[in-house]
Amino acid sequence: MRDRLIFSAQLVFTLIVAAFLVVPAGMSIMAGVTANYFRGIASGVTLQWVTQVWELYAPTILLSFVIAFATLAVTLIVGVPAAYALHVRGGRLSRIVEEIITLPLAVPGLAIALALLLTYGSFGEFRRSWAFILAGHVVFTMPFMVRSVMAVFATLDIKTLDEGAASLGASPWQRFRNVIVPNATPGILAGSLMVVTLSLGEFNLTWMLHTPLTKTLPIGLADSYASMRLEVASAYTLIFFVMIIPLLIAMQMFADKERAR
Repeated sequence: MRDRLIFSAQLVFTLIVAAFLVVPAGMSIMAGVTANYFRGIASGVTLQWVTQVWELYAPTILLSFVIAFATLAVTLIVGVPAAYALHVRGGRLSRIVEEIITLPLAVPGLAIALALLLTYGSFGEFRRSWAFILAGHVVFTMPFMVRSVMAVFATLDIKTLDEGAASLGASPWQRFRNVIVPNATPGILAGSLMVVTLSLGEFNLTWMLHTPLTKTLPIGLADSYASMRLEVASAYTLIFFVMIIPLLIAMQMFADKERAR
């Protein structure tokens, strides 16, 4: 009886917290499909605000996904080999490099953006392109990829696996591609999920780095809430959820399936 009461109390508390977080998002989404927010759902249901948002911000939404997946590609290409090298090398130097890679987690996004602006802001074409935002997102998300992969490596006997493959005549590239990467898949998928999520939702750093021609989803969302009708801004939120949540669920399901295998 005591355990049942404790479980019931925990469940009620969890549901209250979940409702506290979910209800505002639901209200915002509902406002995006009502003809008049102040009159509520009684004013009628319409998709005109969603259509208006898509007409105004479609390039912004698409650019966000381009940057997010480009960030993922760079962190995979750089982060996975870096995690492998740091794990295999070990020692004080590797720990120092790991701390340097992790440092952006402790630095505010605005500070990272300011550092990039001071260092590379004079490179005109680079500064005006979305590659500048990409550079900031890579710096910000790289620690999540490296630490996720290293966490998996810490549970495996990587040295034995590598030596076993080498004894069979596999080249370093073949060992990395066919042995190391498959064993690191759970960490790679977990890191990928975090990288895409963080890149799509990053605001502070992106706000400093963007230009009028390189706005991303969060920047467009902030602009719409500041300058448009509440219904238009809420419709933007609806599009944000409709495009991001299925992506995150699909990635999570794929990651769970790989872990089960």
